[in-house]
Amino acid sequence: MTPAAGTLEKELLRMPRPHLGDDLSFTPKMKTAEDVLAFAKKHEATVLDLTFVDVPGTLQHTSKPIHELEDVLNSSAGFDGSSIRGFRQIQESDMLLVPDHSTTILDTFKTEQTVSVLCNVKDPITGEWYDSSPRTIAMRAMEYLRNSNVADTGCFGPEAEFFIFDSVKYASGPNRAMYELDSDEGIWNAGRDETPATATVAAAGGNLGYKIRHKEGYFPASPTDRQQDLRSAMVREMERAGIKIETFHHEVATAGQAEIDMERDELLAMADKLMRYKYIVRNVAFRFGKTATFMPKPLFGDNGSGMHVHMSLWKGGKPLFAGEEYAGLSKMALNYIAGLLRHAGALCAICNPTTNSYKRLVPGFEAPVNLIYSARNRSAAIRIPMYSNNPKAKRVEFRMPDPACNPYLAFPALLLAGMDGVENGLMPGEHTDGNLYDMAPEKLAKIKHAPASMDEALDALELDHDFLLKGGVFSKAFLENFIACKRAEAADEAKRPTANEFYRYYDV
Repeated sequence: MTPAAGTLEKELLRMPRPHLGDDLSFTPKMKTAEDVLAFAKKHEATVLDLTFVDVPGTLQHTSKPIHELEDVLNSSAGFDGSSIRGFRQIQESDMLLVPDHSTTILDTFKTEQTVSVLCNVKDPITGEWYDSSPRTIAMRAMEYLRNSNVADTGCFGPEAEFFIFDSVKYASGPNRAMYELDSDEGIWNAGRDETPATATVAAAGGNLGYKIRHKEGYFPASPTDRQQDLRSAMVREMERAGIKIETFHHEVATAGQAEIDMERDELLAMADKLMRYKYIVRNVAFRFGKTATFMPKPLFGDNGSGMHVHMSLWKGGKPLFAGEEYAGLSKMALNYIAGLLRHAGALCAICNPTTNSYKRLVPGFEAPVNLIYSARNRSAAIRIPMYSNNPKAKRVEFRMPDPACNPYLAFPALLLAGMDGVENGLMPGEHTDGNLYDMAPEKLAKIKHAPASMDEALDALELDHDFLLKGGVFSKAFLENFIACKRAEAADEAKRPTANEFYRYYDV
């Protein structure tokens, strides 16, 4: 880190945000168009930003001057769906964005005062919500749950991990492929002359040390943890956007791996919050002169970034997962676990949707590759957290997903898998409380494992997807297109030489 960058960080932390008052510690939830109009007027907004999510899970946006706000809120805004990944073809490209009033926030990363709202996508001809819009799928999952008579609310709490780097370089071509990541926390920089923070060290031309060794990044204090102020700034912006945060800290890997945990919420609201979470993480990192990635495995030989998802079912405001069974769970919770385990392979295709995802799902890095459940054991695919005996805190934690997934697809898929277990009275079999990495090989061999590649996961999804079609939540056409796109990604990646292949084989 240069002295200028350190000074910039301090100044940014002290910088007042224009027009932001204490009343924005938590953004009020809008119920009507009138609420949004009053909010925009109160904060002297000049720009309306309409945001939505494509099939891979990237946030998209288009903007309008604020004088268009009332018309858009009371109707919609047109856009070209053929230019969005996973949406329409050129001959049927016209589509509509319909704002969801309840998602309105003030975007504090813009120079102009900007009101931002998440939108649903509608077909202008049929007037129906668009089948291939991920947010439509999430809405249908909620409707399916309410109509099930089993529960009326599915609560989700994802723990999205990410890396913060000082620099990232990458290139790929027919005759060249490379990437290079750098971080002032990285152990590989322990012997490098750094631009120092003090004149004394500057004269000597040395290194300040305090580097995080591989797999030793969990909870170090400053100055080893150099990113507390940056994470704090992320949390501040999240809470201003109405995202309540429970805890945040450095994660296990070297080089700026971080975790910020949100308070649980119902399925659609949490998917919305996770998209805003990613947006805020990237923009705060950029504001500090750094870069953030949700790529599951950017570093070789160190822990990757997962997204453990905590889930519970509720009905009439009462939790349904607390009981007298194993680890204080109810029979329904065990049924839900059984559904997740039965469909785990297919779930990977949606919850671990990149070729890089399977470089994380390998033994030895706390990766949850074993398809079994356990209280406290983090090497199992499903863990039952034991921090509290409060019935409201009883939940199951599915540890396989990673933050590259699209939450509007992943959360519905997880819900449908769990509900399949509940509706069919499935039981998850024997649990384990031992260390799976120390288990006898013959016993470990009896436990099923997560797919080892995207191709394996897609094979599983092709064979096992009927549970996703229930209630029309996912359509067969959507899944076929999703699988085809991911097959193409995997095939393209398999054809490319890697740097490590040159290292191993150039002199063969």
